[in-house]
Amino acid sequence: MTAVDCNPDQQPDAPGLTKIWADLEDGRPWPLGSERFSLVLVTNYLHRPILAPIIGAVAPGGLLLYETFAQGQERFGRPANPDFLLRPGELAAAVAGKLEILAFEQIELGAPRPAVVQHIAARRPET
Repeated sequence: MTAVDCNPDQQPDAPGLTKIWADLEDGRPWPLGSERFSLVLVTNYLHRPILAPIIGAVAPGGLLLYETFAQGQERFGRPANPDFLLRPGELAAAVAGKLEILAFEQIELGAPRPAVVQHIAARRPET
């Protein structure tokens, strides 16, 4: 298991967890190189320049689970900047032709924490 964060000490310690310090928005090369993973999990994060490397990090037969805020979220607070909000269908379009989409949804969540999010589950074919 590998966690990438600009402050990896915020991630809890766990047996088998490798923590990698990386500022994914500073223009440096993708910190994981060509490494592939059976599961890539992204939550509440969007930096469009690294969408392709994130998708590319899914190993054959592996899964991508990704959820973050989408347009409409600005009605409920942060993030409100459109740079950090997915456009309608954007996440599905980003994986199309690269991964098999198992489930995709843009949804408005209600109480206790209203939000507008997109989430996707996608798998890279074995071959």
